Amino acid sequence: MTMLYADPEVAAALDAATTVDAIRAALLAAYEGRLIAPPRAAAPLSGGRMVLTAGHLVGEWYGFRSYDTFGHPQGEQLVVLHDARTGAIRAVAVGEELGSRRTGGLGGLAVDALARPDAATLGVIGSGRQAWTQVWAAAAVRPLREVVVHSRSAARREAFAARVRAELGVPARAVADPGSAVAGRDLVVLATTSPTPVLCAADLSPGTHVNAVGFKQRDRSEFGTDLLDTADLLVTDSPAQAADYQPPMLAATPPYAGRLRDLGGILAGAVPGRTTADQISVFCSTGLAGTEVFLLDALTRVAAAAR
Repeated sequence: MTMLYADPEVAAALDAATTVDAIRAALLAAYEGRLIAPPRAAAPLSGGRMVLTAGHLVGEWYGFRSYDTFGHPQGEQLVVLHDARTGAIRAVAVGEELGSRRTGGLGGLAVDALARPDAATLGVIGSGRQAWTQVWAAAAVRPLREVVVHSRSAARREAFAARVRAELGVPARAVADPGSAVAGRDLVVLATTSPTPVLCAADLSPGTHVNAVGFKQRDRSEFGTDLLDTADLLVTDSPAQAADYQPPMLAATPPYAGRLRDLGGILAGAVPGRTTADQISVFCSTGLAGTEVFLLDALTRVAAAAR
């Protein structure tokens, strides 16, 4: 029987720890060659694009995610999970929650793998869905004692801080400028729609870990090359997708491309990660193809166990 999940069912079943664990398994599978995850494909249409990402966990399942770039207020994503042995559709998820939690899970995994073990303060620039799931997942892997948020809207940043206090039980406050949000923080999240830099790398303290979720391309990036120049450790979840970005992803172009490491390789112990407490690490999230399907498979297992 095909299971259908909408946003409420996804939110009820997938907590942050389960999500991070599933994404960890996905990145390890990709690094080991068990998860086949080619770069995303896009079909240009009048006024936007249809985008497809696909993945195949060899011998177990295959599937895809589709979404558009039209920017409609009720736009939704579709994730479909097929059984690899029969081709039958096992599950379908419709909405935004699965994709948002997938991206948050990637960020939480990056924090767990790259940030200092004692990291406890987080500064976030952005107050939307993606910013929320980054903080949600980070709180599952580090005992946060404070979150400081900045975004352009005073009302939205205050509401975001209130949500962190209410749902995560972490002290949180809003600030009026981005520098105040990131200065002195152990962890920094950039999750904006800004095509120009919102962060000054000089505001970062030694030992900070940064998750960059928004635009990160040449001529369209929420951070500048000063962040890449400052970073001791540059990491992504998919070097192949990073190299496939159009326009090019900053961290995948010279002189940075040779320094860009694979998070899956770090998890597997084959690639070095953080080696000293004062290193600045930067995770450039690309959204490894197939991770949404991997997470949908985890969701079906959680739901089955609960029945």
